[in-house]
Amino acid sequence: MSGPILALVAITGGAPERASLEALALARRLASDTGAALEAVLIADEAAARSAAASLAGCGVTTAVVVTHDQLTADHPDGWAAAVAQVVEARAPAAVVGAGTERGNELLARVAARLGLPMAANCLAVEPGERYRLTRQRWAGSLLEDCWLDAPIRMLTVAPNSVPVGAPDGSPAPAIDSAAVTLSDRDLALHVTSREAPERGRISLADARVVIGGGRGVGSGEGFADLEELAGLLGGAVGGSRVVTSAGWRPHADQIGQTGLRIAPDIYIACGISGAIQHIVGCKAAKHILAINTDAEAPIMGVADYAVIGDLHTVVPAISAEIRRRGAAT
Repeated sequence: MSGPILALVAITGGAPERASLEALALARRLASDTGAALEAVLIADEAAARSAAASLAGCGVTTAVVVTHDQLTADHPDGWAAAVAQVVEARAPAAVVGAGTERGNELLARVAARLGLPMAANCLAVEPGERYRLTRQRWAGSLLEDCWLDAPIRMLTVAPNSVPVGAPDGSPAPAIDSAAVTLSDRDLALHVTSREAPERGRISLADARVVIGGGRGVGSGEGFADLEELAGLLGGAVGGSRVVTSAGWRPHADQIGQTGLRIAPDIYIACGISGAIQHIVGCKAAKHILAINTDAEAPIMGVADYAVIGDLHTVVPAISAEIRRRGAAT
């Protein structure tokens, strides 16, 4: 019988990250197709991991592996690579599945390098067999590649916003299995010393159901006031294109695109954004795209579900005024 399917689940704020749940969903499908058990390695300090294990109820996970080491925290990238490599060697899984985030790709690449195995990043679909057939994103999503992954242990990550998580079922919370690891001083030498917290009360671009994006056409940092007003009325978040962040109009954390954040809201309203391929990569997972632009031939129009040809500084305030009017009427 083949080994289990092992999913790497990053824990933030006491709960699994969304991208990890997507990776877990694909891993569960893979386990079901192959008749293997589904296990999860919880990437967090021991206390947080044990607390979060119960949240995997309904995900089909039979065992939650909690790494134990008195110096290992979530801020040790080499430490986690060494720890996960030791867990993989001990449990001999058929495959290891992680999230295709920056952190997830980095972690699994480090693990694969330590074990001398290949790693396929940003997968969209997996067909198991003696060799795994994969469909994955290349060139930031502008190219889809069909390929084979042939290795004793298949290591792969799942492209964010590509696999539906689905509702929890009636499967119980997993059993917890402690895994003591041995780490060297070198494994623990590199660590994160501090983190910059987002503004309190601000909706995350990654989680927002409505995102308002601004591009060169906004004209200035001050020009984002209209976009902020609309986002406030819709309970959404504001982002920008690379041009905007390069100009200093918005912080880099607000950048949507290939070198920024990839979003998947219910609706993305692109204001004054021409739609270079790097930006399209970041917003194409949105369920609907509304483009507001003076240029009817802008590339963003080719992917937009709806378009308004006009000056965003006239259109956006008009939308906000109509929302307020309807709110007052009710």
